[in-house]
Amino acid sequence: MKANELREKYLSFFESHGHTRISSSSIVPENDPTVLFTTAGMHPLVPYLLGEHHPAGKRLTDVQKCIRTSDIDEVGDASHLTFFEMLGNWSLGDYFKEEAIKFSYEFLTSPKYLNIPKDKLYFTVFAGDNEAPKDNESYNIWRSLGVEESHLFFLPKENNFWILGSGVGPCGPDTEMFYDTGKPACGKDCSPACDCGKYLEIWNDVFMEFYKDENGKLSKLSQQNVDTGMGLERTITVLNGYESVYDTEIFAGVKEKLEELSHLKYEDNKKSFRIIMDHMRTSTFILADDHGITPSNVGAGYVLRRLLRRTIRHLKKLNIEENVLGTLAKIYIEEYQNIYDELKRNEEIVLNELTKEYNKFSRTLKDGERLFYKTIKHLENNILSGNDAFKLFDTFGFPIEMTLELAHENNLEVDMDGFNEAFKLHQEKSRTIDAGSFKGGLADTSEASIKYHTLAHLLLATLQEIYGKEVYQKGCNITSERIRFDFNLDHKLSEEEKMKIEARVNEMIQTNTPVTFAEMPYEKAKEEGAHGTFENKYGEMVKVYTIGNLSKEICGGPHVTNTGVLGHFKIIKEESSSAGVRRIKGILEE
Repeated sequence: MKANELREKYLSFFESHGHTRISSSSIVPENDPTVLFTTAGMHPLVPYLLGEHHPAGKRLTDVQKCIRTSDIDEVGDASHLTFFEMLGNWSLGDYFKEEAIKFSYEFLTSPKYLNIPKDKLYFTVFAGDNEAPKDNESYNIWRSLGVEESHLFFLPKENNFWILGSGVGPCGPDTEMFYDTGKPACGKDCSPACDCGKYLEIWNDVFMEFYKDENGKLSKLSQQNVDTGMGLERTITVLNGYESVYDTEIFAGVKEKLEELSHLKYEDNKKSFRIIMDHMRTSTFILADDHGITPSNVGAGYVLRRLLRRTIRHLKKLNIEENVLGTLAKIYIEEYQNIYDELKRNEEIVLNELTKEYNKFSRTLKDGERLFYKTIKHLENNILSGNDAFKLFDTFGFPIEMTLELAHENNLEVDMDGFNEAFKLHQEKSRTIDAGSFKGGLADTSEASIKYHTLAHLLLATLQEIYGKEVYQKGCNITSERIRFDFNLDHKLSEEEKMKIEARVNEMIQTNTPVTFAEMPYEKAKEEGAHGTFENKYGEMVKVYTIGNLSKEICGGPHVTNTGVLGHFKIIKEESSSAGVRRIKGILEE
């Protein structure tokens, strides 16, 4: 089975069970200051898990683009990816454990769908603890479907209880589905909790029935939700009996091109091939996203830069010296363009940025070599400190392998223990950012955050009024203390321009205009002139928020009911976000 077939089978199956198909959201989460990328299928749906009404209804299904970079250094093995697609089905206060488990089992085992032999499947459920009860209900549902007792495992919270990265938010027990790879058991206590490779997780049904607050207290949610996730690449690997996710057809085109360009075989150079295949796919999706992320030294742009520079380094290890980034990106654009149309729409941007970053890194390699020699002039012994080596890597983008090579040529040693310690600390910080706490913006329904969310509409309306309708939102990052708003503009704002924007936004606020919303078909929203990122719409039905004759936008909510409660808007900073994109940071004062 190929990826396109699995996507369609999955979505069609859940549509036949009353679910509405919704589009993938952006890989950049809207209004969430704590995460750089969308890390899971549930990320865009947090507000609806907390009770916000979704315009597409209570049963949803989708394929969500996700990026996780906390394990970036593991890429090169058989299973780790930085970009992946997550198949999901959702119940927002509708069905619960019994229906969700039956849906999963039918899709996995039915000859009409995946047709996985039942004896190859194993399942885990929550064992319970002093905070939440043992999930006997899920266990009994699996048994009622004919699952043998020997194929069911009760596991503790660390394995079978799901909560947001911060440990605060909607949460609940889950039941996970595993495929027996046929590898021998690691011992008599071997179970899906092991890392021995015998059991491979392919699906997870989370039953979100609790909310955990900042004090660690669990309380019942106002509605019971189901949040599921099936990794597309991993499932394709299992269904076809492949040993690695890189053996799927998804990567075949780039793999063949690399063999052609390098005159080397994949089988003899797996790690470099896999890193290039993975990182180029992720980078292509990041660059094609409508939020306009480009390589930089901070945030998501830093992650993108690291992916690309690691790619270039491994291309050189394969003796590919010329710039082939665009050639490889085009293969992925061709592969995915019928599913994610932003790839073709933004192809020129992708290719231009790849060329610019390749040229910059070529200069970095020269600058890094110069800085290396400058650093070793001051050595008191023949050892380059771990901190100096890490500074070359982290601050200047100079690969550690090249530092080691130059050190060897100059009869020096590198304190790799010190480097690894600094690198480990950096990884821990990255994992914290990547896991995120999902606070802020729509996931944070505090009164202050809701005000800033409404303010974003007035700010965009003002910018379009002053600079034209071709100005649009490139990103919005909200906390309960401030708004950070990115928009396309070709120049730095003058003091006069900032004062004009402030004055117009405050004039809008002072009109005391009611904020109303209506649910309507997407086509009708467009006909009525509603502004929004239409490519990322939620199915056929959307929410349209209207602020008098000031603003009409497609948006999920929530918002204040009247502009008059917002307070006084003040711009505290204006700066460049990326090429052609400006950023306004602002606050609301009483």
